[in-house]
Amino acid sequence: MAVQPPGSQRLPLPIVLSFASTALPIAAIALVMGVYLPRFFAGHIGLSLAAVGAAFTIVRLMDMALDPLLGMAMDRTRSRIGRYRPWLIVGTPVVMLAVYMLFMASPGVTEGYLIAWLLVLYIGISILTLSQAAWGASLATDYHDRSRVYGVIQAVGVTGAVLILLMPLAVAGRGAAGGVHAMGWFCIVMLPVTLALCTLFTPERVAPTGAKERVTLADYWALVKRPEMLRLIFADLFMALGPGTTAALYLFFFHDARGYSGQQTGVLLIFFIAAGLAGAMFWGWLAQKIGKHRAMIVSALAYAVSQSALMIIPPATMALAIPGMMSVGFVSSAFIMIVRAMVADVADEVRLETGKERLGLLYALVTTTQKIGAAITVGVSFTVLDLVGYNAAEGAHNTPAAIHGLELCYVFAPIVFVFFGGAAFVGWKLDAKRHAEVRRQLDERDALAAESGLLAAASGVDVAGAR
Repeated sequence: MAVQPPGSQRLPLPIVLSFASTALPIAAIALVMGVYLPRFFAGHIGLSLAAVGAAFTIVRLMDMALDPLLGMAMDRTRSRIGRYRPWLIVGTPVVMLAVYMLFMASPGVTEGYLIAWLLVLYIGISILTLSQAAWGASLATDYHDRSRVYGVIQAVGVTGAVLILLMPLAVAGRGAAGGVHAMGWFCIVMLPVTLALCTLFTPERVAPTGAKERVTLADYWALVKRPEMLRLIFADLFMALGPGTTAALYLFFFHDARGYSGQQTGVLLIFFIAAGLAGAMFWGWLAQKIGKHRAMIVSALAYAVSQSALMIIPPATMALAIPGMMSVGFVSSAFIMIVRAMVADVADEVRLETGKERLGLLYALVTTTQKIGAAITVGVSFTVLDLVGYNAAEGAHNTPAAIHGLELCYVFAPIVFVFFGGAAFVGWKLDAKRHAEVRRQLDERDALAAESGLLAAASGVDVAGAR
């Protein structure tokens, strides 16, 4: 098994790509869960809009307590194949089974069925996303290289999202249900393929099997109270609420409020997602030039402009809607990737101060905020639409008041959320200069520890313990 490359090295692109490959099916599943699955169960399966919203909210609330436990378990994991690799291997079949049960569901299933299999899916996705995020932080240790690595991960995820959007177009004659079924089979096939690429070709630091660390909930709360983590948690939550609201309402907004056909909404979504590919590369580059926190502030301001522009585009005007959606997709691609890279920087500072690696717990904090955001957006948005009289059933007629409520939820609520998220980065202290000093001290300490280990192995004396 390969060992982790030295932190001073820029990771080779083949290693980065093999590691990032798992983002392809994960992003594809996330897109379907946020955009297509709620409408699939409300429109095709026959559950009420309120029932679907409640199911997603209930599962998110149940699932969000899982990430701290997973983070603690990952931080305590010791194996011959690494700390995070085993978790990816365990999580993949769980996700594959849940995808099959949800994406291939038939009319007549109950709300309980939806809740049960959503919970299984979210548990599997939590394992995959948390282990990948923590592994990425230990793989890339340089401040600027992290922006590059998480940018590649974002770009691979965008590629997966674009490919999944092509599935309904490939089976256009089979209706909405046929498109969801095709999406499901795509994810089921790609999960084991990308798992093999990642686990076989990506190096990972292998911790000694005898080195056990006690990880408790007290460690979790100590990390929560760190000022820099409070900022990141707050920012991540509100920047998840923004795009999360638009994802849950996308099909309703563009089809019912703006007059686009089902095929046109699919095309627009492809352009939106595809723009994120260029956006991931751009924001990764900008973060290296001006710093991660400044890039986040710029992206929040740009999001407000691009999102507002959607309302001035005349209905059913593809020539203007395409660049409008591309601008929103380009800008919003910055949010998750840069926050994840910043969490890795905080993890280095934590290890320097405490001598303990807490990557799993730190990433559990921000993955939990993503789940809170998703629970709020689907549950609250669908409930609000239900209250204003919006009917999500296929072919239903909606009043002008219901359509206006849909427009307000889709366009303007996300802008407010993202503004709050961007404001959290004003006055950020852990910049490139500060992180370089943290890494210098960590590298010196790690080198001394390695030297002590070699001397102990050669002499049979615990040099570090004898001091």
